This record gives sequence, structure tokens and C-alpha cells, in this order.
Amino acid sequence: METVPSDSGVIMRRIVKQTKERIRPIEEQVAQAMYDLESGSAEWRADLRELVFHSAVEIDVGGGGRRAILLVVPYRLLSKYHRVHTRLVRELEKKFSGKQVVIIGKRRILPRERNGRRLLKQKRPHSRTLTAVHEAYLEDVVYPTDIVGKRILYRTDQTRLLRVHLDPNERNQVEHRIDTYAIVYKKLTGKDVVFEFPDV
Repeated sequence: METVPSDSGVIMRRIVKQTKERIRPIEEQVAQAMYDLESGSAEWRADLRELVFHSAVEIDVGGGGRRAILLVVPYRLLSKYHRVHTRLVRELEKKFSGKQVVIIGKRRILPRERNGRRLLKQKRPHSRTLTAVHEAYLEDVVYPTDIVGKRILYRTDQTRLLRVHLDPNERNQVEHRIDTYAIVYKKLTGKDVVFEFPDV
């Protein structure tokens, strides 16, 4: 997707970096796409006015050069992204020629306290543990589809496979996305996962 920014200052303000990391071309393109939506209608203007993101990354998701876009947004804005999630993902996927878009909240994992020594002034919140963050990523990746069950398969080579059951009522809407979900989750956590739909 190649577009000429209408207002580069406004567009670039949508990208909020936490470090001095350089802005990637794909991030500029996502910011431009959101700007185009916002300036195109009053409805989108109200929905997108406050929305910014930290990063956008393209990920290979299988043969034939298929790619997905992983959009990392501030955790404090995640609920606002959820309000427009389905419409926003649909519009971004149109603008990016069918590349699937996955939106997750930015989360931070804090180290475990060891030998009774407290690393922080207060006890580490459960939401900042590795397990809690990985669970949250799982829910972000499949949103708005509900997770209805999970099982862990222990393999003979000492590795584990997480089997996640998604709401079977949404099978027709998301079945074509589950390979992307698995690859994105592996990229985020290093863990293998299989998404399935239990029989009703």
C-alpha cells in the first residue's frame, strides 16, 4: 500500500514510541490508513480520534508469501480499540490487500522475586507475571472470539502444546484466521498453540 500522507505531522503523532526506535514503513502506512479512515467520516472521526499505537510489525504466516500485521497498542487504550475492533480490522485488511490484522495490548512482564528479596517497592502484581501476560496475549490475539476451553498436551520430548478451544458458534467467521493466530502467539511467547472448535 503506497499513499502520500495528507498531513504527516498528524499521522506521525498516532505512533507513540517508548524508545528512540526508528519508525518502520509499515507503521507509517498503518498510521496513514487510520488517518484516512478518521478523515473520511464523522463516525470514524469520533472513534479514532484518541487512538494511537506503539508499533506495527509484519509477520510471515505461511506459504505463498502470506503476511499478517501485528499492531501493538497502549494497554490503557485497549478497551477503546475493542469497541471498534471488528470494523477497524476489516477496513485495515481491505487497505492492506488482505493481510490479516491482529491487535494486542502492550504488557510488561516483571521478574520473579527470589530468596525473599523484593525487587520492587510493592509486591509484583499478578497481571505482570509471565503466565498472566501470556494468557492475556492469547485473549488479545483471538479477540473478539471467546475462548471456551484449554488443554495442555505433554509430548514425549518434554515440550508442551497448548490446545485452545474457541467458541464453535464463531467458526465460520474465524476458522480461516486460526493459523495466523497460532503463528502470532508463537512469535509473542515462544509457545506452540493449536486453535480448535469443539463439537457442539
